[in-house]
Amino acid sequence: MNNADLSGRVAAVSGGAGHLCAVISQALDEAGVRVTVLDLAGEKKARQAGLPGSVGYLRCDVTRKEDWIRCRQKILKAHGRIDLLINGAGANAPTPFLKISRQEVDRVMGVNFLGTLLGCQVFGETMVRQRRGSIINFTSVSAGPPLSKAFVYSAAKSGVLNLTQNLAREWAPRNVRVNALKPGFFPTAWSMKNFIDDDRKAKILNHTPAGRFGKPEELVGAVLWLASDASSFVTGSVVTVDGGFTAMTL
Repeated sequence: MNNADLSGRVAAVSGGAGHLCAVISQALDEAGVRVTVLDLAGEKKARQAGLPGSVGYLRCDVTRKEDWIRCRQKILKAHGRIDLLINGAGANAPTPFLKISRQEVDRVMGVNFLGTLLGCQVFGETMVRQRRGSIINFTSVSAGPPLSKAFVYSAAKSGVLNLTQNLAREWAPRNVRVNALKPGFFPTAWSMKNFIDDDRKAKILNHTPAGRFGKPEELVGAVLWLASDASSFVTGSVVTVDGGFTAMTL
């Protein structure tokens, strides 16, 4: 028996049209998983991100519980169960601390923390009832120690880490595993424009033993492992994929 086999599993991926999760969604599809992407980007943009026609798409505002419930109902109607949830929707802003507005706090905390909490709450309810499931939440190397220029984002990702461990403890007796993926620097065009100038890039790479940024496909192995029964005794864990960034001191 291959306990890493994912064929026939049913997965939902929030933020699945984004830089990292589009690649992850495609990899799950290639592994035989029946994937549904939950995103606000629109299906056309999701397809442009490389998602094949075999991957489903549902519009979802992750900060609205009713959207999560609607998506869960549609997936259960189509497939009868839900085996895997990946909470990958994200938002960030480089605003100096003294200028951060309440609206920005609500947006960044809403997408990163509240969106993860609601996804766990709605889809976790079904998994607990099934007595089976795997949830993978996206935290970040900014969860602690926090990164400069990402104040609200860092706080949100720290909260995601705490939530992950809390739910892992709560749901382990029901055979529902909750783990966190902790990527290092996998910059998008937006983050290169708004966060990473030449000076900051040099500092990041000098602090990364691998000496480069990550590629989205380099997250796939960790996701496939956490999604499968190969990690059946792994819950409440944080899998770090950062080229050594968090291991670096002098």
